Amino acid sequence: MRSFGHLTNLWDNLREADLRPLRDQALHGIDIAIVGEPGSGRAALADQMRRDPNRPQLSSESPVRILDLDAAAQAADASLIILVVPGRKADTTHEQELVRLWQNNARRVLVFVNQPDEIGEPLAISPWTSRGMRRVVIGSPVDTRFLLEKFAPAVVEILPDRILALGRFFPLFRLPVARYLINDTCFSNAAYSLSTGLAEIVAVLSIPITVADSFILTKAQAFLVYKLGLALGYSTRWQDYVAEFGGVLGSGFVWRQLARSLIGLIPVWGIIPKTAISYAGTYVVGNVVLQWYLTGKHLSKNQMQATYKQALGHGKTLARSLIERLPRALLWWPRLPRLRLPARSQRSDPALPAPEKPRRPKKRQLCPNCGKTSARDASFCQYCGASLAPPAS
Repeated sequence: MRSFGHLTNLWDNLREADLRPLRDQALHGIDIAIVGEPGSGRAALADQMRRDPNRPQLSSESPVRILDLDAAAQAADASLIILVVPGRKADTTHEQELVRLWQNNARRVLVFVNQPDEIGEPLAISPWTSRGMRRVVIGSPVDTRFLLEKFAPAVVEILPDRILALGRFFPLFRLPVARYLINDTCFSNAAYSLSTGLAEIVAVLSIPITVADSFILTKAQAFLVYKLGLALGYSTRWQDYVAEFGGVLGSGFVWRQLARSLIGLIPVWGIIPKTAISYAGTYVVGNVVLQWYLTGKHLSKNQMQATYKQALGHGKTLARSLIERLPRALLWWPRLPRLRLPARSQRSDPALPAPEKPRRPKKRQLCPNCGKTSARDASFCQYCGASLAPPAS
């Protein structure tokens, strides 16, 4: 019942949150201009951007500006400019001047060198690579694998603030956008868990942070579900996702409860497991939505466990990496040495002081008058009162 109540409160708070900026960003659209000479492959690239290779039956009619080199000035106000250069073109002086002009005006530009597999070494690559330009992709506009692995991630990197519209209106980018959103949220939740894990070592801070911990992580996952739905072309109403994915978020809550138990039982060492669990739980939630988009079905229980186990390993690696990046001043706790217990016969209670060695009694003095012994530090015999001091020499 506790997780059910927690989940109900989560959706109540999500309803009160202002989701309009996300919805507006997804629905606003995105203006892309593809510039190149006739026969450069610009039309083929525009057509591929409107299709999702993972769902061939799905396509869009989103507008794309296709411009000649002479009309390149019309692309100046586009959200993204893609310059398509034939791989065998020897003289690319005009194209280089256009890129320089766009960059000076702070425009977002990607150079696409059209290099089909069947031709030899392209002549157009050298001018771009010699300048050290990072935003250059080389491949064919009809090569699906290249588009998904190189071209689409490059566009997502250039437009991180427009990726919801990019995925919604251009299906080619949906899978890369979904992976970007999932990885970004996984990293954010892992970093948050690491920060609260460090704070929870201090007893005074542990209570408020532990109470808010699971809510913040679950809310981030709920926002991830909504953003994925927007980017993948689904409903803009968040209520439509409650029945479909509410149970998945409930499962994620169980993992976070385990993480909280770990940090409570094993301070310091529990930080890495907690961070990894937060990463893995978020990863599973995101991939449930992605699998639903690709196949129309949810992950089975066994598939979720396998995905979670795989993500847990990545989460541990990330946690160690984050800890290594922390300033030494934050790692204020001492390294705990490995305990080595002595043999049973030598063990003692560390809370008790070590027993002192018994002291030998001091030798007593013999009275020369009565023959009885007195204390060693006595000056006179305690029985007859005779002097015990040695005679003067």
